[in-house]
Amino acid sequence: MTRTTPPRPVDITALFPELAEHSATATRLHPRPGRPTTAESSVGGSLLWPADEPWPVCSDGDAHHIDQLETPASVRRRREIYAAARARAAATGTRYQPTDDERAELQDLELSVSYGLVEQPVQLVAVAQLYRRDIPDFVGPDGVDLLQVLWCPLDHPDEDYNPRVRLYWRQSSEITEPLVTAPEPSVVVGSYLPTPCTVHPEQIREYQYGALLPEELAARITAWEEGGEDHDEAEVSYQSDLSLAPGWKVGGFASWALSDPHPMECADCGTAMTLLFTVDSAEWNGPGSRWRPVEDPPGAALDPTDICISRGYALYVFRCPASFAHPPAVAMQ
Repeated sequence: MTRTTPPRPVDITALFPELAEHSATATRLHPRPGRPTTAESSVGGSLLWPADEPWPVCSDGDAHHIDQLETPASVRRRREIYAAARARAAATGTRYQPTDDERAELQDLELSVSYGLVEQPVQLVAVAQLYRRDIPDFVGPDGVDLLQVLWCPLDHPDEDYNPRVRLYWRQSSEITEPLVTAPEPSVVVGSYLPTPCTVHPEQIREYQYGALLPEELAARITAWEEGGEDHDEAEVSYQSDLSLAPGWKVGGFASWALSDPHPMECADCGTAMTLLFTVDSAEWNGPGSRWRPVEDPPGAALDPTDICISRGYALYVFRCPASFAHPPAVAMQ
């Protein structure tokens, strides 16, 4: 099903034409739960992976930050229990709550994990698979048509307590004998295990984060937001409504709302990095958001992927423009 971002409430470039010089396209992925195949772009779906290529693992062992661990099976069962409770509440108009038996099962699930499993190699988790044909803002080396994003599903202190991301670019036609079933990690942080989703790509235009605009332009936008001519402060803001779309995206700009903007430089060569990919905890910013696709009803789930970055933030994945072989970097905001 198509997903369409509503028109912006204000044509900001009509008010500030020079913003066009500080804009870029981005592709909103609009992931929604489904059954994607290896031949499709997806979030959390099966990857088109060569059968003769070892599945990547993380061997950081007890260097991971360990808090609440689960198995993939327990994560999925917990989600099933809560989904059933929500469905009962919606069907009966009663209060949302698990049954006594469900609560007992949830407690058993919490106690079923051996924390010693983190000392073994941890298989990476498929985060996204993106085919060039589907993604208007796809970037990659010449001769490739597929980007695969994986991560270690545990917190890494040296990544600011985020999952460690790895990128793989491929030419899909060269994979003649694909892997049938990918291995799963023995333990995960539950919020790092995405629910399989099909994607519904839509290209939009974004404008640079306000604090990174030229000082004079940023000051004029701020003055307009504070009640200048042709603006009602209660109605629209540059940051929330006009510049950066929430949700999973390819390309565009990063928000730096959690911290001051800081340079993202390649660890290999020091080159300033560019935003490649965004993982977000929510597809839009709650009730009344101007970013909710017109096809999604007001009660639609904000978090269809079941991914949560920290307390509900986004994870930005940056690439080095000097070489696709250089490692990515991440920032949580």
